[in-house]
Amino acid sequence: MNKVVVITGTTSGIGKALTERYIKDGNTVIQINKDGEVDDITKFYADLTDEKLIFTAFEKISRIYKSIDILINCAGYAVFGATELVDIEKVRNMFEVDYFAIVNCTKCALKFMKKGAKIYNISSACALFSVPFRGHYSAVKAGVMMISYALRMELKDSGIEVVCICPGDIKTNFSKNRDKTLDTNERYKDRIENSSRQIEQREDKRMSVDFAVNKMYKIFKKKKHKPMYIIGSQIKLLYFFSKFVPLSLILYFINKKL
Repeated sequence: MNKVVVITGTTSGIGKALTERYIKDGNTVIQINKDGEVDDITKFYADLTDEKLIFTAFEKISRIYKSIDILINCAGYAVFGATELVDIEKVRNMFEVDYFAIVNCTKCALKFMKKGAKIYNISSACALFSVPFRGHYSAVKAGVMMISYALRMELKDSGIEVVCICPGDIKTNFSKNRDKTLDTNERYKDRIENSSRQIEQREDKRMSVDFAVNKMYKIFKKKKHKPMYIIGSQIKLLYFFSKFVPLSLILYFINKKL
């Protein structure tokens, strides 16, 4: 393919697997992570909560590579806990990484993108269906989906396509690395801890990284894209039924299950 591809969050999980796939197909992949290597022109350091460091990384990338064909905004993590009990600073930090970093990386990349370029924003199934004790995470991922749609419309005349990817649960360190707040009170009793335990117990039932990345990569290779793609058969089925079933029933089912 011989494309210049910028991917954030490539140290593990989906980002790492996508990097390996693009390199295997003969593309130049530039990685942006918290930890970069000074002597490696394909790896750049940028704390994604720091707007200036993001801009600096892209300035260096532009001097070396001149143009960017594909941007994949993959970096992110989750905050878990009751909405009223999670420290708001934890929520702000998550929004910095999961939302504002996408906006900043996109703003920087667009300066060096031409007609035919692609932007893929990795959101989540939580953008489609909010989940108890993951309300803040659902909110930020819904924001990613909405900004993707807006960018898609705004960039239509320039020939740059923006696509939102909403995967279900994947076997990565994502759940293990979530920022958990297990504090509770009389309103929630043991529901928060039970919900956290359920998430951990479902680890073996999640789709594999290879399965998810294979699905994504097939989508990425398409010439034309839909605005949004769901990865995961159960989520696709639930999303289909949500068009015909009252929202209150969908929320009841999710709350009962989780």
